[in-house]
Amino acid sequence: MSTNPNKALWEKGDFTRLASTMRESGDALARSLGPASGIKVLDLGCGDGTTAIPQAQLGADVTGVDIASNLVQAGNKRAQEMGLSNCRFQEGDASHLDDLANQSFDRVVSIFGAMFAPRPFDVAKEMVRVTRPGGQIIMGNWIPGDPTLVAQILKIAASYTPPPPEGFVSPMTWGVESNVIERFGAAGIQKENISFVRDTYTFNFPGTPAQFVNVFRDYYGPTMNAFEAADKNGRRADLQKEMETLFTAQNRSKEATSIPATFLRVGVRVA
Repeated sequence: MSTNPNKALWEKGDFTRLASTMRESGDALARSLGPASGIKVLDLGCGDGTTAIPQAQLGADVTGVDIASNLVQAGNKRAQEMGLSNCRFQEGDASHLDDLANQSFDRVVSIFGAMFAPRPFDVAKEMVRVTRPGGQIIMGNWIPGDPTLVAQILKIAASYTPPPPEGFVSPMTWGVESNVIERFGAAGIQKENISFVRDTYTFNFPGTPAQFVNVFRDYYGPTMNAFEAADKNGRRADLQKEMETLFTAQNRSKEATSIPATFLRVGVRVA
């Protein structure tokens, strides 16, 4: 068993079940990043390719890196099935990208990925290190205390799980602008080269909100842990009800489930 808790967390379930509800927003986000033809892209914390594959379809040469071996395998399978020889996935840790050379990418993208890696200052340093001068870094980070879906899922999950170990830095701290400025500043990026915008990511699921809760319960590491902890305390039904209330309130579709979630989009220009 891996000693890396982050690796264990993301290999625990089957994030591809959740990723299938994120494809449309992944495609739209990839298109919004600007011209991709012929550039080298690193997609960090790529999962099974929700933003990596659309960038490859737009003509970029894409390397996807994820800590979860099952997601790397799923990403490579998707790329092969789609005939994308310009998109490959490999296992790696955003905190130390040891096998990636300095200044080797025109664009580094991490959408809800690197924010979950430990040692955020190391993550920022590594992202800057592998980006060529004149290149860009784009992060999508969930925002602490935000009233929309994912921030609330993680908040509810945390209320049912034991406190994290000493020294743990919450992934949600990446959703705070001052933290982002501090972390990239320590990696040599000037404040004026960092931009922020609130953006929206929409989850589209073909079933009911309650059925969508079950996808998170059964396949998404953080909520799987919360349900296991709730089970031990006899509170499983409470957690299920709290999640279903949240999903139902935020659903924007009458026929299925469509839930928008606000995130902080970070842009970094590397000089």
